[in-house]
Amino acid sequence: MPARPGAVLGVLSLAAFMASLDLFIVNVATAPDRRARAVRIWAATGALASAAGPVLGGLLVAASWRWVFVINLPIGILTVVIAARIVPSVVSDRGGRVPDLVGAATLAVGIGALALGLVQGPEWGWASAGVVTAFVVAVGGLVVVVQRCRTHPVPVLQIALLRVRALAWSNVTSLVFSIAFAASLLTLVLWLQQVWGYSALRTGLAVAPGPLMVPIFAAVGQRLSRRVPVGVLAAAGCVLLGAGAVLVLLSVTTTPNYAAGVLPGWLVGAVGVGLALPTILGSATLDLPADRAATGSAVVNVGRQVGSVLGISMLVVLLGTPDAGSALPPFQRVWWATTGYAGLAGLAALGMTPRSSR
Repeated sequence: MPARPGAVLGVLSLAAFMASLDLFIVNVATAPDRRARAVRIWAATGALASAAGPVLGGLLVAASWRWVFVINLPIGILTVVIAARIVPSVVSDRGGRVPDLVGAATLAVGIGALALGLVQGPEWGWASAGVVTAFVVAVGGLVVVVQRCRTHPVPVLQIALLRVRALAWSNVTSLVFSIAFAASLLTLVLWLQQVWGYSALRTGLAVAPGPLMVPIFAAVGQRLSRRVPVGVLAAAGCVLLGAGAVLVLLSVTTTPNYAAGVLPGWLVGAVGVGLALPTILGSATLDLPADRAATGSAVVNVGRQVGSVLGISMLVVLLGTPDAGSALPPFQRVWWATTGYAGLAGLAALGMTPRSSR
């Protein structure tokens, strides 16, 4: 059954809204000296959910694909009830002023146009009117957003915050790292289902060991951060993510062999995610004053979401529509690209160590 565009956009909009609020609440409701640890716990909790989600989703799909959507209703109600009881009330530092809604909408349109151009380029042709128009809209939207950020009293992004070294480099690292991470995750799912013919449940079980490693090594990263600069720690995690992709592409074949072909590289990459992602998000706001910490966390979270969009777009471009018999070379291209972006993220991470105490 084809999805209704309005319903899909509504779900994605709500998910983006929640993704920006949860990190905002964590930063505002936590004392500055405990904020980095709280963000690590937040990231580790998300990783556990990522491990459980594919498995539970596979079970639901095995019963009926409709349950994937129905299950959200009781979970949503339960979440609202629990949040109303235990989540502290926080007030934004905007002072009651209306944010730049036009700038936010322009940013969303620009990112969407960029993703559209990248995804449809191979099919429409890179010089076609549709793709060129999409890229022109993307560039024009970016110019408009930057101009409005300079002039609007409550901009989407406070340009002055990017002068803070830790935040600026954390945002760059978050964006590039998320390109690699999103592409890596979706590539594995597509390989298992489309090439090896795994069911939804079996795919979920195969993916689960990776996210389960993340909270473990988030805790390891917390201990290491007392001795190792956070930039070096995040860079090491990025390198491990890339190394995991290389290990998979060198080991995997079209003949199913999960234990030797996929699992070792997947676990190595997951160790890298556990070291890098909580460190990137946790150190981004350490050099910001308390009244700007929430805004800074929103900035780095936007970079993370944009990186995920670009990573999936890159995957679509590089992968195309291969058949099972000739699938290995296109997937290898994606894994090599993932390695490259992970390496770039590692270089950017070296600049993100904050001046304040770890």
